[in-house]
Amino acid sequence: MNETIIGVVGNVATQPVFRETSNGPSARFRLAVTARYLDRERSEWKDGHTNFFTVWANRQLAANVAACLSVGEPVVVQGRLKIRTEVNDGKNWTSADIDAVAIGHDMARGTSMFRREPKPETASVSARPEPNWETPVGDTEAQQEPVAAAVT
Repeated sequence: MNETIIGVVGNVATQPVFRETSNGPSARFRLAVTARYLDRERSEWKDGHTNFFTVWANRQLAANVAACLSVGEPVVVQGRLKIRTEVNDGKNWTSADIDAVAIGHDMARGTSMFRREPKPETASVSARPEPNWETPVGDTEAQQEPVAAAVT
């Protein structure tokens, strides 16, 4: 419940890496997010500081990321922010990860073609058969229009 959900807009900085794990498919890539600001003295836009996030995707999202994203493409990522700190070779490291819920191309900066992946068919047996809502052809009583009662 107390998670930090964020939405970020940036560019794919590394080619997505896809792995098949015991928990299902997983993919990760680095996302570069650069702030832009207007330099009023020169009347031009300038790049500010760039933040890098490691984006993690799982299950079907991971497979779609591996198939669709390439370095340099503008994307929008929504997910849970996780800040990690570790000590590696005597140095403190801090990284910002996003456990992605949704990823898509930034349509403000280009076009994209969406293609829905078909769901794999599963053999499911319904406990009850679906009712037949159609009127049987031979049922003439149901096909007759109701007659209005005469008022006297």
